[in-house]
Amino acid sequence: MMKEVAMPTHNSTIDTQTHAVNLRVRSDIRSLIDRAAKAQGKTRSDFMIDAARRAAEESLLDQTLVRVDQKTYEHFLEVLDQPPGGEGFERLMAAAKPWQD
Repeated sequence: MMKEVAMPTHNSTIDTQTHAVNLRVRSDIRSLIDRAAKAQGKTRSDFMIDAARRAAEESLLDQTLVRVDQKTYEHFLEVLDQPPGGEGFERLMAAAKPWQD
């Protein structure tokens, strides 16, 4: 029987105070950022904050360590070693490839 344990949160309240971050960037990069922000209907600041937050989350997720017992690990390796197959795989392989017009 597995027991579910609630993980404590680092912050139970959200800090709504903002802090300045100053960056120096070449004008060509700034123009690129401005064009991308405009295309998404965002301000430069909102666009940069969103992009930086996503990059930070991905970086931390890439460092996630998952611990399992030996039996589970061996099963995981067995599944990885099996050739792909099944209805979903066949449908994927039969789908039109955008690079082959």
